[in-house]
Amino acid sequence: MGEKTRYSDAELEEFRAIILEKLEKARTDYDMLRSGITNADGNDVTDTSPTFKVLEEGASTLSKEEAGRLAQRQIKFIQNLQAALIRIENKTYGLCRETGKLIPKERLRAVPHATLSIEAKNKDNR
Repeated sequence: MGEKTRYSDAELEEFRAIILEKLEKARTDYDMLRSGITNADGNDVTDTSPTFKVLEEGASTLSKEEAGRLAQRQIKFIQNLQAALIRIENKTYGLCRETGKLIPKERLRAVPHATLSIEAKNKDNR
């Protein structure tokens, strides 16, 4: 028998569970970032009260901008996890998009949304 061309249904279910767990955590993290940006948790006046502390305002703005960037990264991560779930449904999950070979299980457990094997990723980075 030759080289495996796809993961078994049982293996795909294992990966689905990993992805769903990461997806739930990623959505929770995103909601936390979003509420920090929009000040949804508070009924305070931190962003409406007049203040003359320019450095504090700058730090607050910088903090919101950083949270915004983190939220954007989190959205991209969520989208990548959702795309991985679709690949599981299509039974194409775990195939390297460069080489067409199976990505090792260890890599997929660490980075469940991976679409490149380490070999292909290292080739891209050169």
